[in-house]
Amino acid sequence: MVEQESPRLDAIFHALGDSTRRHMLRELSEGERTISQLAQPFEMSLAAASKHIKALESAGLIRREVRGRTHVCHLDPGPMAGAHEWLTFYQQFWTGRLDTLERLLREADNAKQSPSPEGKRK
Repeated sequence: MVEQESPRLDAIFHALGDSTRRHMLRELSEGERTISQLAQPFEMSLAAASKHIKALESAGLIRREVRGRTHVCHLDPGPMAGAHEWLTFYQQFWTGRLDTLERLLREADNAKQSPSPEGKRK
């Protein structure tokens, strides 16, 4: 099963569970950004932005490179594959359940629409 890497998945879902971090990842999908650039849309301090960056780094979703005094971040989408695999399992599970529900509802509708043999008397 997919849950073999539970600590890794926990870190990924924790990182993705925050809208600020998801926005930062979206920005990084367009190219490298400095911590200042990632913090700017939120009007947050560099210390606050750095905490978000550390959560993303812990999940393995970004890499940080130090260039002099500037920290530049890069997206590393590889670890998202594990999260995608986990979500795909449950997508298939729920799709199967919903398909069964749809079939049962159609059968119930068809049973209501067809006349019953008791309704036909001579």
